[in-house]
Amino acid sequence: MNSDPDQPVVEPLAGPEDLEEILSVDSESFLRPWTRAMYEAELRNPAVSRIFVIRVPGVRVAGYCAVWLVDGELHINNLAIRPALRRRGLATTLLREVLREAAALGCARATLEVRRSNHPARRLYEALGFQLRGVRRHYYTDPVDDALVLWRDPAEPVEAA
Repeated sequence: MNSDPDQPVVEPLAGPEDLEEILSVDSESFLRPWTRAMYEAELRNPAVSRIFVIRVPGVRVAGYCAVWLVDGELHINNLAIRPALRRRGLATTLLREVLREAAALGCARATLEVRRSNHPARRLYEALGFQLRGVRRHYYTDPVDDALVLWRDPAEPVEAA
């Protein structure tokens, strides 16, 4: 984490006000956002679930990453940055910190699904060492799209942001 007040800061979810902001980011980012009940269920399972937020000056939650930590593996469920703040390196900063935290907690590998058509997200994940390992045909709906299953093995440490 960074102590410079002008730089983005990644933190674990701090409280209910963060959840409100995450729901806002979700509704701005996804056609089928998660519901409050879904996030609340995640928060009730801290042995497995974590939600990280990235903060920037003047914006309490610029983005977030919701993950599961299961049997030494990190599963990235959702990652989103507010549309007005994209293309500034925030997703890279956030994901690097999440990968570092997961490694510190004993996760040797990481996985996620991404829409085949989501080229910006695919570039982000590939730049951080994720590789295609499978395809789930017609996994997404509204619109229908394949999910690419990506994995990241611990071959290299996560570079500093």
